[in-house]
Amino acid sequence: MTPDIIPVVFTPSNEPYLGRPLLFHFDQLICSAMEQNAVTAPTSHRQALTDHQDMACQVIAQALSIALSIRELIRQGYLFGGHVLLRALVERAVILLYIHLHPAEIDRWKRGWEQRDAPSLSQMFDAIQAKQQRSPVVPGRELTASMNSLLHAKPNSAPWNIVRLGEKGIGHAVSKILDRPELCDELCANAIPWLVVVQGMMAAYFPAADQSSAMK
Repeated sequence: MTPDIIPVVFTPSNEPYLGRPLLFHFDQLICSAMEQNAVTAPTSHRQALTDHQDMACQVIAQALSIALSIRELIRQGYLFGGHVLLRALVERAVILLYIHLHPAEIDRWKRGWEQRDAPSLSQMFDAIQAKQQRSPVVPGRELTASMNSLLHAKPNSAPWNIVRLGEKGIGHAVSKILDRPELCDELCANAIPWLVVVQGMMAAYFPAADQSSAMK
């Protein structure tokens, strides 16, 4: 694809990474999550919600919106932005899982989930692994390191927006990245499991809706 024929806006029929297997699986999962939400959301409108469900309504909706945003960034070739946004998806999925496993923590949420009061993302990772007795345990700080680097513009975040400049060598992209399929694959591979977690949490916080859907 040469610069003079690059579309300003890509559509589902000509997007740059169309056909990548992991992107296909990401698309399938997004469809599944949205279908599940279409069943779950109406039930939440017809019942009195617990504090946990009230939190879940907000956080699940945000997570799905972020997943759709990541998908659109991939479509338009803005892979760096998609990688930066990944942390926002991960954090919401982890909050849902963390409070599900530690129900008393809903009180911190209701107090505002303030930085000095609420656990950090890495602390939630540690607490989740401890609760589930995972082995081997990967320290939360290791699980969040690359996401934090991208978010906070650390020196080691450079590889995520490097592009080839032909004979001029390499540079840092300020716009679309259209020739790094491995970067697209990495983004999809990292987003997919967290969207699965969000779906699991939909079923956990709203089991009646999940059972109703299964009976149809």
